[in-house]
Amino acid sequence: MRTFLLDYGIAATYLIVGSGLMYLFILAVSHQRMLSIVKSSVNSRYRELAGSEYVPPVSILVPSFNEEPTIIENVHSLMTLEFPVYEIVVVNDGSTDRTLQVLLDTFELQPCSPASFRSLVPSKAIRNVYRNPLYPRLVVIDKENGGKADALNAGINAAQYPLVATIDADSLLEKDALIRLVKVYMENPQQHIAVGGNVRIANGSTIGDGRVLSPKLSNKWLPAMQYVEYVRAFLGGRIGWSAMNGLLIVSGAFGLFRKDYLVKVGGYEAGCPGEDMNIVMKLHKYMLDRNLPYRVVFCPDAVCWTQAPDTLRMLGAQRRRWLRGSLWNVSRFRGMLFIPKYKVIGWLALPYTIIYEIFSPWIRISGLAALVGYVLLDMTQLPILLIFLLANLLVGMVFTCGSLLIEELAFRSSIRTNDLLRIIGFSAMMALGYDQLSACWKLLGLWDYLRRNDAWGNMVRRSWQDEAAIPVVSVKARVSRTKTPQRTGRLTDGHNPIYIEME
Repeated sequence: MRTFLLDYGIAATYLIVGSGLMYLFILAVSHQRMLSIVKSSVNSRYRELAGSEYVPPVSILVPSFNEEPTIIENVHSLMTLEFPVYEIVVVNDGSTDRTLQVLLDTFELQPCSPASFRSLVPSKAIRNVYRNPLYPRLVVIDKENGGKADALNAGINAAQYPLVATIDADSLLEKDALIRLVKVYMENPQQHIAVGGNVRIANGSTIGDGRVLSPKLSNKWLPAMQYVEYVRAFLGGRIGWSAMNGLLIVSGAFGLFRKDYLVKVGGYEAGCPGEDMNIVMKLHKYMLDRNLPYRVVFCPDAVCWTQAPDTLRMLGAQRRRWLRGSLWNVSRFRGMLFIPKYKVIGWLALPYTIIYEIFSPWIRISGLAALVGYVLLDMTQLPILLIFLLANLLVGMVFTCGSLLIEELAFRSSIRTNDLLRIIGFSAMMALGYDQLSACWKLLGLWDYLRRNDAWGNMVRRSWQDEAAIPVVSVKARVSRTKTPQRTGRLTDGHNPIYIEME
């Protein structure tokens, strides 16, 4: 028993140390890449680009299932983006609540002929298509329930523009978020086949008129912990993977794709629990199989705000689903492992995901248990265990502080001192309980995968106007066809400008 514990503990220690070194390496690459991005964007003029006729038009796809509490704020947010030509395609995926009805009532939509709908990728039957000439950018598709991937495929079939952006129905975009994504695409339109946006936690922030007016760390500990996680993952991780062209996922909450390549790979794969990772893996494989030059890139200053689960039950269901999605996709694309033509994906990104994302929960928990066993069996002293835990905590703190530095470079964000201290405090707390809880959820996700349990979990949407979750500035809006000094957003009916008056 003692020999087994010793050998296993040594192996687990090497893996954990390797994980920490890998995190720090990716953080260093992210930091270097962020400096390059800042230098290249010093003279960028997004507002001028937003009015340029040379900017390619975009179809924004919003897959929606039981999104009644958030869908209207989401659409209002999208209607006032700073972007020249775009359409909003809301796909109601057989919702069982009033998602469709609130859309029809709010925007006075009427059934119409699906003139631009073409069967490019597989999707379930369309029940109806709705429009209103007063809102020419908005089209709502009602279809049979088929899951998020199927809803996205229906949106691809309906999209009339060459670029497709995807956004979750419980998310809000910054006004310049889309133009920033498209600017990255325009830097190399032949090779940039997918561009990921930066997702941030809105819980605790002040919301008004479909915008985050004042970012703030949530007073609830669970969303605050997730804020730290997202900063680490998106700024400390994805920038580095993007620099190496090893990005395996473009978040479903906000991403941009070339429509022609989405069609070439057959669209999103129905039944996949991790459709955002799946579509990116399909793009990688398609391009590498044909030896075509390409890049999947990440844009850190294109910001999408999302709601984080604020109960342990909801968060656990989400993390179990994420783990199932990763396992499903790793199994689906395991043939890419250690094959020379798959380059960074086969030799680094996929092995890293398998070892340090999928199986790390078991390694961390069992490794910690082995160290505790050492102490109980007098194979080591308690200070050794404490030093190990302290080292693990310090790695997390360095990763958090490095990510916050990158955030400052990207946004020049004036994080309040109080929030900054809380973020660092939460980072320390994560290593002493939250990380272990997250590891348990991942292990349950592994068990779900082995049992073929594909349940989505109990995910409850909260309205952006639910002050118990997020403070909201109350704003009333009406549509006017005459210019007023109080306008805050500009739409168009195809010929005449429509201004949104705020009361």
